[in-house]
Amino acid sequence: MTVSNTSKRRQPSLAQLRAFSAVAEHLHFRDAAAAIGMSQPALSGAVAALEETLGVTLLERTTRKVLLSPAGERLAVRAKAVLEEVVALLEEAEAVRAPFTGALRLGVIPTVAPYLLPTVLRLVHDRYPDLDLQVHEEQTANLLEGLTTGRLDLLLLAVPLRVPGVVELPLLDEDFVLVTPLGHPLGGRSGIPREALRELNLLLLDEGHCLRDQALDICREAGVGGREGTPVTTTAAGLSTLVQLVAGGLGVTLLPRTAVRVETTRSDRLLTGYFSEPAPTRRIALAMRTGAARRAEYQELAAALREALRPLPVRVLGGDRPAPAVR
Repeated sequence: MTVSNTSKRRQPSLAQLRAFSAVAEHLHFRDAAAAIGMSQPALSGAVAALEETLGVTLLERTTRKVLLSPAGERLAVRAKAVLEEVVALLEEAEAVRAPFTGALRLGVIPTVAPYLLPTVLRLVHDRYPDLDLQVHEEQTANLLEGLTTGRLDLLLLAVPLRVPGVVELPLLDEDFVLVTPLGHPLGGRSGIPREALRELNLLLLDEGHCLRDQALDICREAGVGGREGTPVTTTAAGLSTLVQLVAGGLGVTLLPRTAVRVETTRSDRLLTGYFSEPAPTRRIALAMRTGAARRAEYQELAAALREALRPLPVRVLGGDRPAPAVR
């Protein structure tokens, strides 16, 4: 490794820079010493040591006043900037030490964001006002890439992930419901057996959405599709479009309970059916890197979020439950 001549030189100390900056501001040794709480001889010695370290004359001293040399005028600006940066560094370190301050980059999947984010945002606003929450809505694969590379700090998504180096903090389980067009024989019914899916034209999200994969798992468990999988002729990029396709009579779909109120009230041509117990479910969790420096904060946030989510039609979980596969 090559070491530059600059790195070999003696480095000025912060005390020297502080002394010089004070003299440059006050142009008086006694006033400068009082301003930074240093004795006048110590101040004078620090400035002299800085001049020796830099190899330039910074001050023109007379019996009556102190003047900055041409070099002193130029370097006084630099010294002030260095000291300001040191103050900013200390303030940033203090912010880092203080919990729930600074930026938190939260990644959320599209099938969770519209339904749980209002609760998350209210919680952060009310309980953690100094936290700069930055939300990124992306599909699961992109979120995991962002988490593992450090682009994102925390994820809110469906689990299990089974990704090495990622820790899941379970929040809730929620049931899936069947959304049908008006007049459908299963519309509005309770106790629907999963096997009923065998006879239905199920509409799904596009490839890449974890909710699509969960719906396909439910179908396979119900015996739909056989070895070749579930035939899918119509898909949508989002749940809102999917529900409108159902309202138009193109088929039926599965919705998580948290999405029902938002999505089905947009049309009067929809009915909701409920499965018999145990209903198919999905689990939602926060996910963080195993060695996350803010691990304790994320765990506290998860606990607070569980309490905030209780009014929703979900089953809130404890913090130590493992994340099982969708039933």
